[in-house]
Amino acid sequence: MLETTVDAVLFDLDGTLVDSTASVQRNWAKIAALLGRDGEDLLGDLHGMPGRQLLRIRAPELPEERVQELNKILIDGETNDTFDVVPTAGAVELLQRIPPDRWGIVTSGPLRLATARIGAAGLPMPLVLVTADDISTGKPDPEPFRLGAERLRRPADRCLAIEDAPAGITSARAAGCVVIGILTTYPELEADSIQDLTALEIDVTGAGLVVHASLVTRAS
Repeated sequence: MLETTVDAVLFDLDGTLVDSTASVQRNWAKIAALLGRDGEDLLGDLHGMPGRQLLRIRAPELPEERVQELNKILIDGETNDTFDVVPTAGAVELLQRIPPDRWGIVTSGPLRLATARIGAAGLPMPLVLVTADDISTGKPDPEPFRLGAERLRRPADRCLAIEDAPAGITSARAAGCVVIGILTTYPELEADSIQDLTALEIDVTGAGLVVHASLVTRAS
């Protein structure tokens, strides 16, 4: 059991608050086909990173205009493909327990994709939503989580970040956040980790948000 007290919580979106795995896989498969790489898992170990950054890593030979074109195709496809996007276990109940000014979402997707998935999953729209449209460099750079803490008007080291991917873990930790991993996408992460959001209890007190986490693994 891990217990910590923070001022606010910054959630990743995909794999943390919503399960969009099927949509993600379908649309990245289309991108692989457009690149002549049918059947290749372009995502691999790079979940949680903005699509344009991932494309630059997986296909460094592409000119920038082609990267932007493929990224638009990806975002258009994912935004219109939300029929099986659902909240992760415990997400709805957990958000109901946290005051609206004490939590936000930090995602690698653009605004229109993020809002489409939040709506499809039936989650409340956060007061603070940091997307790929707000930043110059995405996860694993610390910029997204630094901006999330700033918009919540809380010090980053008083924010808990909950992430399902190594890029997000690295980003949040570099920003100075307290970090808990959630094992919905990867079998293990280099962070204290929970199986899903049902393993978290958050109590609102005068000292802040008291977080109780039933850990599956502890960071080594």
